Amino acid sequence: MAKIQAIRGMNDILPEQTPVWQFVEDTVRKVLSQYGYQEIRMPIVEQTELFKRSIGEVTDIVEKEMYTFDDRNGDSLTLRPEGTAGCVRAAEEHGLLFNQTRRLWYTGPMFRHERPQKGRYRQFHQIGVECFGMAGPDIDAELLVLTARLWKELGLAGHTRLEINSIGTSEARKVYRQALVEYLNQYKSDLDADSQRRLQSNPLRILDSKDPSTREILAGAPKLDSYLDEESRAHFDRLRELLDAAGIAYTVNPALVRGLDYYGKTVFEWITDSLGAQGTVCAGGRYDGLVEQLGGKPTRAVGFAMGLERLILLLETLDLVPAHVNSDADVYVTAMGEGAMAPALALAEELRVALPEAVVVSHCGGGSFKSQMKKADKSGARYAVILGENEVANGTAGLKPLRSDEPQRELTWKELSLALAEALKN
Repeated sequence: MAKIQAIRGMNDILPEQTPVWQFVEDTVRKVLSQYGYQEIRMPIVEQTELFKRSIGEVTDIVEKEMYTFDDRNGDSLTLRPEGTAGCVRAAEEHGLLFNQTRRLWYTGPMFRHERPQKGRYRQFHQIGVECFGMAGPDIDAELLVLTARLWKELGLAGHTRLEINSIGTSEARKVYRQALVEYLNQYKSDLDADSQRRLQSNPLRILDSKDPSTREILAGAPKLDSYLDEESRAHFDRLRELLDAAGIAYTVNPALVRGLDYYGKTVFEWITDSLGAQGTVCAGGRYDGLVEQLGGKPTRAVGFAMGLERLILLLETLDLVPAHVNSDADVYVTAMGEGAMAPALALAEELRVALPEAVVVSHCGGGSFKSQMKKADKSGARYAVILGENEVANGTAGLKPLRSDEPQRELTWKELSLALAEALKN
């Protein structure tokens, strides 16, 4: 019978890999908590209409990438391709946005049917941050200060750079879009295939094209900043002042747009040059019209998302995963003989109480002294606790260092806890 394997582009995260994930998630959680952000958890399946109305029906995501199916009631459901729409839906449905401001964050898997490549998969994981009810550029600036702080905490401060832009209001973009399409139509046959397709459906995404011949054509195209409304221009100028005051370095990239229809005014990306073409590690911006678009009252909003796979890949590529981040045990408790089995379980539990930060693994399954010590060594533990029937009778245990030449010692259980507490400090 053929073995069943994982779906292409949907990867298992193995026990040897999860400590790095936990390190990143815990670091993000700590930073967001310090800034007063609250966690929200949404379902991974939503009504398809939610994404059609929020992301836009003529985007690549909705047209080609969503996992959509009819359930038994005939309702069209979709595995979430991104988190913002679901967060807005949940916040509006539960009255979280009525006459109040909110700072929310979430994490979990997202799904897009696209060609899997390094750092980009069909099931991928994001951390998203969404802020509601704040109109000024100060909250935009806070998000960028927050992410800069996160890069410092992860050791990535010198390996990311910030690009920002303003894409104005939807009214300003309509006027600009018309001018851009008129210009690009003159060169339609010279554009790359993706850009030709986007010319009618989503022409602003052409500004993001990496095709060399299309880039040449775009050099002479009308510039979006020439079409900005006064409110968006003032908002962006003040944002830049705030970032300058906070010491956050950035580049204004006039070609920076976002692929989702709901963005307006501020957009930004944190980029690394260490992962080749897959350089964006965090991206976001303002989406002041989305809550109303989904049936709520007009609500100012801004947020970002970062891909965990790409962030972890960057840490590993740059060899920035801290040495303490591993799945190794600290102490391995052996049980030599039937009479030592129950006392060994009790001793291991005592050590866990006395050493709450330590990983204490109990040997289970029996076996000879040699085989148990092999497993102790393989666990990565720094110390083995040896408990045989003689030690049980004497109320003692052997403490054997596994990563140094120190001699083995015979200690009472109380002495053992104290000795391990001291030894594991170093």
